[in-house]
Amino acid sequence: MRILEVCLYSAGICGVWTRVFEEAKRFEKKGHKVAVFSSNKTKGSDEEAVQKEIKEGVLIRRFPSVYMGGESFMYWNYEEEAIKFKPDVIIVHSYRHLHTTKAVSIAKKTGAKVFLVTHAPFTSGNESRALFSKLAVKGYDALIGPRALKKFDKVVAITKWEVPFLLQLGLSREDIAYIPNGIPENFFTQSISEGDGQKILFLGRISPVKDIETLLKACRKLKQKKVRFKVEIVGPAERDYLAQLTYMVKRLNIEQEVKFLPPIYNINEKIKKIDSAVIYALPSKREGMPQSLIEAMARERIVVASDNAGARDLVDSGQNGYLFPIGNADALARCFEIAITKLRQHEKIRIKARKSVEQFKWSEVMKKWGRLFRERK
Repeated sequence: MRILEVCLYSAGICGVWTRVFEEAKRFEKKGHKVAVFSSNKTKGSDEEAVQKEIKEGVLIRRFPSVYMGGESFMYWNYEEEAIKFKPDVIIVHSYRHLHTTKAVSIAKKTGAKVFLVTHAPFTSGNESRALFSKLAVKGYDALIGPRALKKFDKVVAITKWEVPFLLQLGLSREDIAYIPNGIPENFFTQSISEGDGQKILFLGRISPVKDIETLLKACRKLKQKKVRFKVEIVGPAERDYLAQLTYMVKRLNIEQEVKFLPPIYNINEKIKKIDSAVIYALPSKREGMPQSLIEAMARERIVVASDNAGARDLVDSGQNGYLFPIGNADALARCFEIAITKLRQHEKIRIKARKSVEQFKWSEVMKKWGRLFRERK
């Protein structure tokens, strides 16, 4: 079978691209002919990526593109090359983009099945959108989205919390499939280290949406209660935000307890870092599908996450982790205190955490795609 994956970026650090590339590699290993088409932009950079490359057996084609507003809304034309590829299946990523509607017309000309993977665009409170962009989103969902979505053979939600939004846009449950992002099997197969019961770990992008300020305020409250702890905040940081946080650490007098560390990209090193702490914190203002939370749960960490849609999809508070109200430093501090001072009572929670995320193994995710391909139109 010939499979064409279409996404905005295939260069730079991009969560969608991480999924696309992993899927593409696994399709290729199953004997399919796979190509990935994208813009020639590099996520997080002004650089343009090379036009064509073969990476781990996957053909990647990148097309000249023009930004049309916002961080990622752009125009690029890949239709001619897509028709030449003669796909049996087109998997196109990200709702509300021009390249997704283009995929429908290509599918009609080639006879291919066409699937849209939404990537959870319905999170509220998106501060990165200007007023015009917010109005454009509302207009699209009211006028264009309901008609466009019904033209796909299936709309693929990566989270369960997206489904009600898709139903509101006029889809039926039969129109929707659930195929989440996967995590490598390494997170399940490598032996688990116990970790430091007093260490709290955050591992991810250090940006305002992650609300590290609430984490730091909770640390201050722990110190005031004379609870012994240490925190590692690991990941790529936005410069201005990191400066703000560094000043905040000094002002709160928690310099001895809190460390900022550079990002980790190697899977085995990431697993080692996760295992070094028993408690994993994710205080985000919003999350679509929090990959790092799944990874921590797979390693049997005690996860403490803000009660946003993405975390709520994964954590049953008190059963396989803890949820606290978004921005509530007092509640976060209480969760930390319980986890640190009653560590031995958390064995069942840690085991349930691992079991609840076994469905996110890439091997399980790929089985879902196989079943979807076999469905009739």
